[in-house]
Amino acid sequence: MKVELYTKAFCPYCERAKELLRIKGVPFVEYVVNGDPLRIEEMRRRGAAERFPGIFIADRPIGGCGELFDLDESGALDRLLAITPGLPR
Repeated sequence: MKVELYTKAFCPYCERAKELLRIKGVPFVEYVVNGDPLRIEEMRRRGAAERFPGIFIADRPIGGCGELFDLDESGALDRLLAITPGLPR
């Protein structure tokens, strides 16, 4: 499952989202958008609001850090990523 994050340097929400994905063993592609208006525009064109991180799973915008943690707490993130809780990836 392809996971992409549009992030900014020194963004605590970006760091929290990346840490959750690392804990779950989910590989992700990170686009650091500091000073790159083309990347920010790309994120917008793909359907994300201009807030950080902008998170996409399977090319679908899921929101930011809060939405990622909400999905995790409900168990929906594991289903979306096809992770079996408690088993190594």
